[in-house]
Amino acid sequence: MSSTLRPPYLGYGLGLRRQHYEMILQEKPAVDWFEILTENYLVDGGKPLHYLERVRADYSLVMHGVSLSIGGADPLNLDYLQRVKKLAARIEPAWISDHLCWTGVDGTNMHDLLPLPFTEEALRHLVARVRQVQDFLGQKILLENVSSYFQYAHSTISEWEFLRELARQADCLLLVDINNIYVSAFNHEFDASTYLQNLPCDRVQQLHLAGHLNRGDYLIDTHDQSVIEPVWRLYEEALRLFGPVSTMIERDDNIPPLAELLAELAQARELGAGALAERHASLQGPSAYKVAEAGK
Repeated sequence: MSSTLRPPYLGYGLGLRRQHYEMILQEKPAVDWFEILTENYLVDGGKPLHYLERVRADYSLVMHGVSLSIGGADPLNLDYLQRVKKLAARIEPAWISDHLCWTGVDGTNMHDLLPLPFTEEALRHLVARVRQVQDFLGQKILLENVSSYFQYAHSTISEWEFLRELARQADCLLLVDINNIYVSAFNHEFDASTYLQNLPCDRVQQLHLAGHLNRGDYLIDTHDQSVIEPVWRLYEEALRLFGPVSTMIERDDNIPPLAELLAELAQARELGAGALAERHASLQGPSAYKVAEAGK
């Protein structure tokens, strides 16, 4: 496995959804890359793979899974991993990601991304399994923070400390979902900025932006709405901390016309450019930062 920490920067992307296949192929919109839902393409043949091969001819791709269950107690599903590896060999994605969670027990998949206890025991369990997956696939993987609606009473460290140590000890990379941080911070009353500030910058390879549902007393990560203003602000903060990180708009339900997602992606580009300019100016020193501020 390569010792390089981070794969190349891809720019700004979208989740590839079947509703947009034809328009993407016909109009070739200004998208730098597409993220695919791995499980949609694990069967041999059929229309999904047909379209994927055609999209691949024009765009970079990354794979994003929901079935690894890296935090589960069951043995890793080697048949699933073999199919993931076969798909990766076929489409040559820039990287492969999944979620820091568990999805079932005793062979039953509950089709949900369930949070983990943040303990030393869980960390040791995760490190061994991540290393096993990376050895099997022959590359580093990215793990994404999930939104959560409950916490374990016996957790001993914060989620960000757990992520930091997992990335270091397992030698993996992180997919930071900005919306998920916002949702969990609201639900559990922690500071989202503290979360970002304590992540290892050199391990953050990708960012997700998405929307959620506000139930008043709690938020639900639905990925069926537009990105809201506080999440955009948190995104800008992330780029000022991490520098250029490949970013995508994620919409999993209530899929709008492609034009609407492209407009949202353009907003991400604009805000990202401003945040990165501020970061660059601040790294050059106080005088340069004042010049950049004056030019706004």
